[in-house]
Amino acid sequence: MPRRKLDPLPTVAFHILLALANDELHGYAIMRGVEEQTEGRMRLGPGTLYGSLKTMLEAGLIEELDERPDEENSTERRRYYRLTAAGRKRAQLEAEKLVDLVRLARTKRILRGLHV
Repeated sequence: MPRRKLDPLPTVAFHILLALANDELHGYAIMRGVEEQTEGRMRLGPGTLYGSLKTMLEAGLIEELDERPDEENSTERRRYYRLTAAGRKRAQLEAEKLVDLVRLARTKRILRGLHV
């Protein structure tokens, strides 16, 4: 069986899903959102962002909107994206997996202190 592109879910894809969790965003806003939520530790270039968006669209984790939320206020043609139910579920599963890893790291005394 061929390996799926999003299995396991790449970190970039997870951050994009998180950026879209509460908002419908265009590409540049997603890039800014990822940078903000990682406090500058992750910056997506256009190639990485749009390559990831394409793969995530094909996998049904996100969808492109037909109507643009701020089309009246903008002269640019921007593509807006939103999370699908499958994308929200995948983000939830990924977050649960990370929680389990943090628990394991604590039991192994790898992670101590104020983390999670």
